[in-house]
Amino acid sequence: MRDLHHQGLTLFGKQSEARNVVFVVLPQVHLLDLSGPAQVFDTARCMGAPYTLSYSSSQTQQISAQGIVLAEPSPLAPVAVDDLILLAGVDWDFASHEKPLLDQETRDWLSSAAKAGAHIASVCTGAFALAEAGLLDGRRCTTHWSQTSVLQARFPKAKVLENVLFVHDGRLTTSAGIASGIDMALGLVEQDQGPMFAAQVARHLVVYLRRNGSQPQSSIYLEYRTHLHSGVHQAQDYLINHIAEHVTLDELANIAGISTRGLNRAFKEATGLTPIQYHQRLRIELAATLLSNPALRVEEVALQCGFEDVRHFRRLWQRQFGAPPLQRGHRFAFHRSVER
Repeated sequence: MRDLHHQGLTLFGKQSEARNVVFVVLPQVHLLDLSGPAQVFDTARCMGAPYTLSYSSSQTQQISAQGIVLAEPSPLAPVAVDDLILLAGVDWDFASHEKPLLDQETRDWLSSAAKAGAHIASVCTGAFALAEAGLLDGRRCTTHWSQTSVLQARFPKAKVLENVLFVHDGRLTTSAGIASGIDMALGLVEQDQGPMFAAQVARHLVVYLRRNGSQPQSSIYLEYRTHLHSGVHQAQDYLINHIAEHVTLDELANIAGISTRGLNRAFKEATGLTPIQYHQRLRIELAATLLSNPALRVEEVALQCGFEDVRHFRRLWQRQFGAPPLQRGHRFAFHRSVER
């Protein structure tokens, strides 16, 4: 696990500077809410992303909702611009307006972290902690489906959304219940390191990469990978690492350790696509990401994705999506509202 970056996994990311990820451990924390995102960022770190992980609390120990004692977390320390603060969900009586979740030290610390420019995220009912610190006022947010109405009633200034996995609003991110914390963490990794790297992390964790409800729900980097043919997997990994380059069948066959005819046959049997078709879909997926940048023209995107003929790119896009690339890019491009 510590040597993932030596196993042919390449960092496609954008952010190269180290980023601190601070998990705030609250009383009665749910273990999966905490461990799921922690596993995502730790896996990303092992694959080469520049993350450092720490666990902090105002108390010297906390007891999880499942009864496990979490001992010796670090004290709440000052944070810097671009640090990522993450609060997991807890088992709490949220219907009661009398008992607060946060102590004063944690509440003040969260407020200071927000003012310092940290990115603050919550999993599940961790949104209530953000609300108590005044961080959800006027912000779009979400929480566990069973608690959205309670969150809205207790904190009427918040703009609580339902039926979404996670929501970005500026430097604030909130996610829905339990396992969606993994989705949110992968989404944050995608913002830092790009969609290909996030898909590699998801594939290594054997989870399905789901995006926000307003974004595409599948990824070419994970699709067509349910087969067991190791040679085809190696060929797919190579194509993912060389999306914009010209790759010959001979190259792929050599990497897969089989003949070109055998590779074509095995690839089609395993994925339903030829290697050329798979390579084209990888390029189209990359183009969908690049088109979210309004500074890039369609012609520039096509060239960056390896299409020498822009008309060919437009035809492939039209065939797959039924609309010109500019229209689909503006309407469906991946939303990144985080101010970085």
